Amino acid sequence: MRIIVTGLIAQHYRLGGVTWDYLQYAVGLKQLGHDVYYFEDSGEWPYNTDGGETGKDWVARDCNENITYLKNVLSRYDLSDRWAYHFPLKSKWYGLSDVKRKSVLETADLLINVSGTLEKPENYSSVQRMAYIDSDPGFTQVKMQLKQKDFIKRVAAHHVHFSFGECLGDSFKNLGYDWKPTRTPIVLSDWMSSEHYRNVYTTVMSWTSYKPLVYEGKFYNQKDIEFMKFLEVKRKLGDVSLEVAISKLQHKNWQTSVNGFPNISEINRFQHPADLLSFYGWKIADTDDTCGDLDSYRDYIIRSKGEWSVAKGGYVVSNSGWFSCRSACYLAAGRPVIVQSTGFDKVLPVGEGILQFSTTEEAIDAIGDVEARYDLHAKRAQEIAGEYFDASKVLKHLIERALNF
Repeated sequence: MRIIVTGLIAQHYRLGGVTWDYLQYAVGLKQLGHDVYYFEDSGEWPYNTDGGETGKDWVARDCNENITYLKNVLSRYDLSDRWAYHFPLKSKWYGLSDVKRKSVLETADLLINVSGTLEKPENYSSVQRMAYIDSDPGFTQVKMQLKQKDFIKRVAAHHVHFSFGECLGDSFKNLGYDWKPTRTPIVLSDWMSSEHYRNVYTTVMSWTSYKPLVYEGKFYNQKDIEFMKFLEVKRKLGDVSLEVAISKLQHKNWQTSVNGFPNISEINRFQHPADLLSFYGWKIADTDDTCGDLDSYRDYIIRSKGEWSVAKGGYVVSNSGWFSCRSACYLAAGRPVIVQSTGFDKVLPVGEGILQFSTTEEAIDAIGDVEARYDLHAKRAQEIAGEYFDASKVLKHLIERALNF
């Protein structure tokens, strides 16, 4: 079939993990024999991560770096002539010609709108089937419950709806949508490596991604609040090394109030989360230096002993069963993951390869278990990736349900 995949590869060309999030859909579908195209039409303007010459100019006036990165990435998978990127500042398309782009839209069997990245999905109505992939469960449904009209319109433009929240609860069943469970596809061959790992557990994260939401008295927070609950983990572990790859660029207006924390005075001493984490003994890596593109992100994961990570507060509160795309990559590389519980134990095996925690004590015990039985956990991690995240299996299932809803 002819299938269009959407994403944000060019927009976030300095974030290697984001590249993999969307790329593995396109590559996985191509490996299944489909006629695949990648479209990026988010309406988001490219930004200067350093603020430009003035330090305050965040808008990039051209997109040369963005489209060069996109083209180079897709060329590696023989997709160099199968992409289209819309530059919103000049309303200009790059990649496919207007004629070819129109032809692809008119003949496509399926469009997979990953993370709902299309600004105006109604402009793609000529495609026979349009599938919305909700990669942000809990937050997506709360936005709809809060009557965010533009967002609701974007979701409604699709024929079928999938969610990484494989266990979305009854509180979200009255939205008029059948959220079909799905999970991130991983191209396993890209993650197999015999390279030796460093003796350090790592993760790659954003302290905040957008403003928190409040619904029915519950706070759907970001990772900032969740991580603060586990600051003492490193101090209590002693010699076990934990590292966080985090960006220098932070959005303070997206952070959640921490007034309820007992160590509030200590937390407020620090202007940047990296300084706070360092104070509590965590190693810090700069995402620009360690995982700013396709290869360095993969290498960072492969060279890690495993992952230790919290989840966004919204995933924890919704108990939706969300499981990280990043964590799935660790599994595929044969690296055990120790991650905060979001209800995924209902759909994924836990205890070996994947270990979950909800308290500091559980997090410490899980790390101790991996240290004591590392070879077993590493073996199970790779087996779980093959059974539950293999792109060929995930995408075959997705297509079947997308076309037979």
